[in-house]
Amino acid sequence: MSRPIRWGVLSTALIATKVLRGAALSPEVDVVAVGSRGLDRAQAFATEWGIPRAHGSYDDLLADDEVEAVYLPLPNGLHHEWTMRALQAGKHVLCEKPYSKRPVEVEEAFAAAAAAGLVLSEAFMYRYNPQTVRVAQLVRDGAIGELRTIAASFSWPTPPTGDVRLDASLEGGSLLDVGVYCVSAARLLAGEPTRVSGLSLIGPTGVDIGFVGLLEHSGGVLTHFDCGFHLPDRSHLEVVGTDATIRVSDPWHCLAPRIVVTTRDLSSYDVEVGIAQSYQLELEEVGRAIRGEAHQLLGVDDALGQSRAVAALLSSAEPRTTVTLRP
Repeated sequence: MSRPIRWGVLSTALIATKVLRGAALSPEVDVVAVGSRGLDRAQAFATEWGIPRAHGSYDDLLADDEVEAVYLPLPNGLHHEWTMRALQAGKHVLCEKPYSKRPVEVEEAFAAAAAAGLVLSEAFMYRYNPQTVRVAQLVRDGAIGELRTIAASFSWPTPPTGDVRLDASLEGGSLLDVGVYCVSAARLLAGEPTRVSGLSLIGPTGVDIGFVGLLEHSGGVLTHFDCGFHLPDRSHLEVVGTDATIRVSDPWHCLAPRIVVTTRDLSSYDVEVGIAQSYQLELEEVGRAIRGEAHQLLGVDDALGQSRAVAALLSSAEPRTTVTLRP
């Protein structure tokens, strides 16, 4: 790359600090500004992370001519509004997942980006990790025979109150926060679902604190997943074929990569995979797309497929049509 991409961070959210750790590892990434809802907070954040400029509003950051691209880690309910404002300001955008549970918003945003000659991508950092790439390659190359079943989980011990993920007005909930990883992996490995079913457990703030989903893919492949808040930290991915099973113990964070393949005769072997910083790889791929270089980027097709699947799961869970069994 001829020169690093000059990034601005739109918010001082916790997830932004994880991205900044990845940015610090790459000569292709230069974080030049941060914006917050107050100047004091922005300045403190900028000082802590060695960012040259701090802005006391999101609009001020978008008006910064030195910023080429924006990383947007705002709450879910603000993703579309501020992505559109960033695009209108002429900035490339990496928007934290999930972009939107409304497919029409995904279509609108990517159309606006294309019309302006800008890059827009939904930030699923785990997709860039060598572990994820290797699992997809194993399935694609037939290492487990014909794919039949995918099982996934993601939960964590969310604070009981005060967390933005529990705010219904900002479109919180466990499906949109962590369940989307399970859905994304299923789509990566088995293709877009043709039929889904969802069941949610709604907490006192009006968001789902637990969600269980079923997805049917073409070719007779089934996915089942669960996600939740206020639970132990759980991350699991199991990919079952006619000849073998792949198990990934840290599929989303990818901090301790390990892929284990177990064959039908119960013999097992590890597939070697290197350790890499997912956020660094994500930022570098977006940068290559911005520079017009060869890249592998999550674009409109993936974002739209993801949004459609999530919307269908939420729609399925909404009626809460269940059968009560009595003794």
